[in-house]
Amino acid sequence: MTAIPQRFGGGHRILVTGGAGFVGSHLVDALIARGCHVVAVDNLVTGQKDNIAHLSANPRFALVEADVSQGLPADGPLADRFDAVMHFACPASPTDFARLPLEILKVDSLGTFHCLDRALADGARFLLASTSEVYGDPQVHPQPESYWGNVNPIGQRSVYDEAKRFSEATTMAYHRDHGLDTGIVRIFNTFGPRMRPDDGRAIPTFICQALRGEPVTVHGDGSQTRSICYVDDLVRAILLTLDSGLSEPVNCGTEHEFTMRELAEAIVKEAGSSSEIVLAPRPADDPNVRRPDLTRARTMLGYEPQVPPEVGLRRTIEYFAGHLGMTRPEH
Repeated sequence: MTAIPQRFGGGHRILVTGGAGFVGSHLVDALIARGCHVVAVDNLVTGQKDNIAHLSANPRFALVEADVSQGLPADGPLADRFDAVMHFACPASPTDFARLPLEILKVDSLGTFHCLDRALADGARFLLASTSEVYGDPQVHPQPESYWGNVNPIGQRSVYDEAKRFSEATTMAYHRDHGLDTGIVRIFNTFGPRMRPDDGRAIPTFICQALRGEPVTVHGDGSQTRSICYVDDLVRAILLTLDSGLSEPVNCGTEHEFTMRELAEAIVKEAGSSSEIVLAPRPADDPNVRRPDLTRARTMLGYEPQVPPEVGLRRTIEYFAGHLGMTRPEH
């Protein structure tokens, strides 16, 4: 199996946009654990200071409250050179697509340009957080990185899907035209602690409903599938990609594919809930299937998911039980 040597660690300075968000804050933790100096930039539209509050006294961490779509401030913690720029800022849940459409389009266009320009000026490696949504409602299953996708360019989801596709195109243009050291991670459905209860995505919604004893709402007939990845596995894949120097997009996720009904049933059972499962109208352009082809991640990065879905769900339910002030029955 390929072994990727650690390229970024003690003494390196890393810029993480969206560093107070769900994935971004876990990434910041992992970089700090490596000995990196990390500056998080977040406008806190969807990020939460609570996600990084435990780092407030750490001398190797700083939070800059700013909107990367409007540019990166050139003073304070951002004044010195960075070794890597990781662009993870973007609202990413279905409720955000309707609530923050222009913000999403701006952060993945203007924001991406600002981050790429900073990486170019610093001679830094640039890593873009892309998404499985670039595949749209896929007609190829599982989805390899070579698949171009099936995206509705004017649907409600397009503000996210097309913004990420544009970000990828911009990143590759800087790589080809400027010789910039770039990488792209395509993130599949990820879950874990620090997700917002009102996130709008399936797992936090199902967990909150189950813990409250409310009906668990599954869209459509529940036969659509998603492959779920615990956040610790995702962060490992991201850091492997960062260290690797690989420029081609890399699928980051797992092959643990569930129907939405199966996922809802598993969460109700693990939560010790008596909630019933009810069906609700399905959103437009909701993908029917979603599972990554992990061949590139395995062969190029030596990546293998390690956290079983039942373990990840248990940890996430325990987090939400504490967050909502509820106690979960012991199993």
